[in-house]
Amino acid sequence: MNARAVVFAYHNIGARCLRVLLAGSVDIALIVTQQNNPKERIWFESVAAVAEDHGLLVITPADPNSPELIEAVRMARPDFLFSFYYRYMLSADILALAPRGTFNLHGSLLPKYRGRVPINWAVLNGETETGVTLHTMTAKPDAGEIIAQTSVPILPDDTAVQVFNKVTVAAEQTLWRILPALLAGQAPQLPNDLAAGSYFGRRRPEDGRIDWSLPAQKVYNLVRAVAPPYPGAFTDDGDERFIIAAARLARHDVVITEKFMPGLRVFNNALLGVCGDGRALAISELRHVRRDASYPGYGERVIDAAAFLRLTQSLSNS
Repeated sequence: MNARAVVFAYHNIGARCLRVLLAGSVDIALIVTQQNNPKERIWFESVAAVAEDHGLLVITPADPNSPELIEAVRMARPDFLFSFYYRYMLSADILALAPRGTFNLHGSLLPKYRGRVPINWAVLNGETETGVTLHTMTAKPDAGEIIAQTSVPILPDDTAVQVFNKVTVAAEQTLWRILPALLAGQAPQLPNDLAAGSYFGRRRPEDGRIDWSLPAQKVYNLVRAVAPPYPGAFTDDGDERFIIAAARLARHDVVITEKFMPGLRVFNNALLGVCGDGRALAISELRHVRRDASYPGYGERVIDAAAFLRLTQSLSNS
């Protein structure tokens, strides 16, 4: 008889790992996912669509720990409970309903980067490596024993979404590799030394505001960490917002013959982000956001160096 599971899942990792369980002949009795946030840019795969495509029961409760949901999980009679990039903590009452184990897949190499948006934080902090960890679930976030891990590199110009794509593949590989032992009750459980790790909270769009007085490498790390499809690193000029959607660190041998104050500047018909250490970001995609809804053409548009100059000159003359 195949093992039964209830799966809490969301995002690309949720969809990918759901398929791994199906390929591993796990009987999925119930899938719990979440409604998309209408204010969020949805660029990732739908777990609900994958579930429906396979004829699986899927629900999207507003409260993941409501009595109704707890009862639904109990009625599903799971042996195992899995959480794959589900965005809410699960209560001890729910965790107690899976006698053969409860497992979460987290987007970092635990105990490093416990908590929210670990990939974005890793890129922001200039890490050169991250990965994925399958661990047992406890009432404390990302604190259970480590079952399996897979690392991926963070290259110097990788954006967070590029790293996320690597981690998604690593998640699939990790679960596929350990699943037979997990179902047989023979998977290792290694210590998760929280004292040797780190914990980070959620990030909000406002956290993408650029401090141009910082060194260029730190500004570039922010740009990479929140580059689209995330909200983007930005700077404001009155009602005008400029989002740096794509950039690279200017080479050390690039000579800027003019003395610029830190901020967005144009030099030799190129857009630059001049930073506090004198180095600059070479900007290849700058988005202008007019935040005054009464202004014709309200919204977001890509602009070049000439358009940026015309805009800033009109601001200085107004």
